[in-house]
Amino acid sequence: MPFAAIDWVVLIGTLSIPLSIAILYYRRAGQNLTQYFLSGRDLPWWLSGTSMVATTFAADTPLVVTGMVAASGISGNWLWWNAGLGSMLTVFLFAHLWRRAGITTDAEFAELRYTGKPAVLLRGFRALYLGLPINCLIIGWVNLALAKVLSVTLGWERITAVLVGLITTGIYASLSGLRGVVVGDLVQFTLAMIGTVALAYFALQIPTVGGLKGLTEQLPSTAFQFTPSFHSTSNDHTLVLSLSAFIAFLGFQWWASWYPGQEPGGGGYLAQRMMATKNEHHAQSATLWFALAHYCLRPWPWIIVALVSTLLYPNLSDQESGYALIMRDYLPSGWLGLLIGVFFAAYMSTVSTQLNWGTSYLVNDVYVRFLRPNASQVELVRISRLTTVVVMLISGAVTFFLENVRQAWEFVLESGAGVGLVLILRWYWWRINATSEIAALLAAGFGCLGIRLFSSIPFPDSLLYLVPCTTLVWLSATWLTPAEPMSHLINFFRRVHPSGPGWEPIRLQLEELPHSQGIGHLALNWLAGSVLLYSVLFGVGNLLFGSTLRVLVSAILAGVSFSWLRFGPGQHWPRASRP
Repeated sequence: MPFAAIDWVVLIGTLSIPLSIAILYYRRAGQNLTQYFLSGRDLPWWLSGTSMVATTFAADTPLVVTGMVAASGISGNWLWWNAGLGSMLTVFLFAHLWRRAGITTDAEFAELRYTGKPAVLLRGFRALYLGLPINCLIIGWVNLALAKVLSVTLGWERITAVLVGLITTGIYASLSGLRGVVVGDLVQFTLAMIGTVALAYFALQIPTVGGLKGLTEQLPSTAFQFTPSFHSTSNDHTLVLSLSAFIAFLGFQWWASWYPGQEPGGGGYLAQRMMATKNEHHAQSATLWFALAHYCLRPWPWIIVALVSTLLYPNLSDQESGYALIMRDYLPSGWLGLLIGVFFAAYMSTVSTQLNWGTSYLVNDVYVRFLRPNASQVELVRISRLTTVVVMLISGAVTFFLENVRQAWEFVLESGAGVGLVLILRWYWWRINATSEIAALLAAGFGCLGIRLFSSIPFPDSLLYLVPCTTLVWLSATWLTPAEPMSHLINFFRRVHPSGPGWEPIRLQLEELPHSQGIGHLALNWLAGSVLLYSVLFGVGNLLFGSTLRVLVSAILAGVSFSWLRFGPGQHWPRASRP
C-alpha cells in the first residue's frame, strides 16, 4: 500500500509520545545520579518488568524471528527459547540479591564482592568494555534492523534511517533519565503489541492465506513443529540440529554465555531494572513478568506473520525482509503508519535503554570512580547527558561496518562463552575472587579470537570448545590465587546474605545469621518457574496451531506450577500495584 497522509500523521503522533515523556521527566532526571540511572529506586514490578520486555523488543527481533521461521519453521525459535531456563534462574536465584546489593551498576559489584587492585581493574575493564564496544555493537545491529524496515517500507537509505533514529532517540534518552525511559517503554510496548497483533490479523485475512486454517493446510506440517529434529533427512521447515549443536544450545548457551538481556546471573540492563525496583520482592516479580511476556506472549504474532511471509514470498534472498514486505504490501492506510511507528517505538525503547545503561558504566564506574570522585550531582547529570550523545554517535558509525544481525549476535555469544558460570557462582561460592572473573573474560575473548582466526568450527559447535576451556582457565586461576579477605567476605554476606553451602565457611564466622531461603527451595522454584514458562509457551502455540488436549495439558501444568510459586510454603510476592 502507498504511504498516505494519514500514515504520516499516525507516525508523527507515535514518535511525539516518547519525546513528550522525556520533556515531562527532564527535571526529575536532573536531580541526581540515582534518579538519572535508577529512577530513585521506587519502580513497581509491573513497570520495571514491562520495561525489560519492551527493551528486548527491538526493531531487529521480528525480523530475526521471521528469518528463523522461514528457514526452520516454528522450531527455529529454539535458538533463543532455550534461554528461558537462564531467565528463570535470574528470577529465583539472583533478582532478590541484586536488589539487596544496593549498587548503581553491575560493574560496581566488582568492588562490593572483591577487594584490592584486581577488583578495581575488573570494575574499570567491565565498565569500558560493556559501555563502549559491546554497547555500540548492540545499538549498531538494532540500527541495521531499523534501516532494513525503512528501506523496504519507505525506500530510505541506511544513512537516513540511522540518522533519524539515533537523533530522535538520543534526544529522548539524554533528557528523560531512567524514569522517562521506563514510562516510555510502557507506552511503546502497548503500541507495539497492538500493532503486531493487528499485522498478524491483516496477514491472515489475505485471500490467498485463508486464515489459520488455510495457513496450516498450505504449509508443510513440519513448519508447525515446536521442537527441533535430530535427523538430517527431515523435511524442510524444521530446525535440524546435530547432537553437538543441541547440547551446545540446551546444555551450555543459556547458562554459559553472556548475552544482553539473557545474562547468567541477571546482569546488564536487567540488573539495572531490578536495582531500580521498590524492594527485592518487586524485583523478583518484575523478572518473572518479563520472562513470561518475553518468551510466551510477544513472539506469537511475529510467528504468524513469519509463516504468512514464507507462504507469500517463498524465494526471498533475504528472508528476514518478509516481515516488512507484509507491512508494505497488505496493511491498510493508517495501519501502515502505526506499524512503522511501532518499529520506531521498539527501536527507541531498546536504544534508549542501551544508551542509559552504557552511560551509567562510563559515568558511575569510570568518570566518578577514576576521574572525578568528588563531582557534584549537577555535574554528573550534565556529563551523563553529554556521554549519552557521544555513545550515540559512536554506535551510529559502527552500524556501517555490520553486514547482518546474526553476525554480531554470534560474536557476542562466542566472546562471552564460559563467562556465565563465574557470574553465577560469585553469588553462591565464597572462594570466587576478582582474578576468577578477569581470567574468564580473557580466556573467552582470546578463545573466540582463536576460533575465528585458526579454525572453521561453526557456531554453536564452537561453544563446546570455548566453554570448557574458559571454565578450566578461571577455575585454575581461582585455586592459584588467594581468596578475598575474610572480613570483606563477612561484610558482603551480611549485606546480601546469599543461600547455599558455598558460603558455609563464612556462615560459621557469624553468631547471628541473616534470614535467607535455602538453596533447595530456590532450585525447586526455578524448576517450577521453568515448567510454568514452557507450559504457557506451548499452551499459546497449541491454542493457535495445535490440539485441544495439548492446550489442556499445558494449562494444568501451568496452573500447578503457578500455584506452587504463588501459594506454596515460603513464597513472598508483592501485591499487584495499581497503575
